[in-house]
Amino acid sequence: MLQAGVGYAQPTQAIPERATLDDSATSVMTDLTRVTAVIILPGDTVDEAHRRMVQRGVRMLLVVDQDRKVVGLITATDILGEKPVLAASERGIRREEVLVRDIMTPQERLQVLAMAEVRAAKVGHIVSTLQQAGRQHAMVVDHDVKGRQTVRGLFSATQIARQLGATIQTSEIARTFSEIESQLLR
Repeated sequence: MLQAGVGYAQPTQAIPERATLDDSATSVMTDLTRVTAVIILPGDTVDEAHRRMVQRGVRMLLVVDQDRKVVGLITATDILGEKPVLAASERGIRREEVLVRDIMTPQERLQVLAMAEVRAAKVGHIVSTLQQAGRQHAMVVDHDVKGRQTVRGLFSATQIARQLGATIQTSEIARTFSEIESQLLR
């Protein structure tokens, strides 16, 4: 008989507490072969996505379809910024009715890093890439035996900053305001 209050085994990745800019980039990557990705469906509400982020202690979710194929991603910046309000006003709905699909970054707009390049990169290269792209997150892809892409890992500026013991300034917020401005000019 299963005892009350029993947990279950989950994959774990031992992330080093400290990193330097010269360490291997893989030391700061969330490796999805060792950690379960936190996912959401496109038809879920942005409030549900936010709850899931808070529960799991993450600031980004992979958006997947019913077949668990990646169709996009959504970040805390997307949810907590102006995107839900703009989507609600555009569609004539209440903010609580805004869905993940309404504000996510779709798969065709996601830039990715190749795992082969990440293996050869240093933490400093990843920091520079995030800063140049003005992003808080980067997705890493590998290829399966048939040559198809698979999402292998994720980089988070917040996690890297914690490991470096430093602040990493990206321009995602400023970029978001420029997106808002372009939306308002339509």
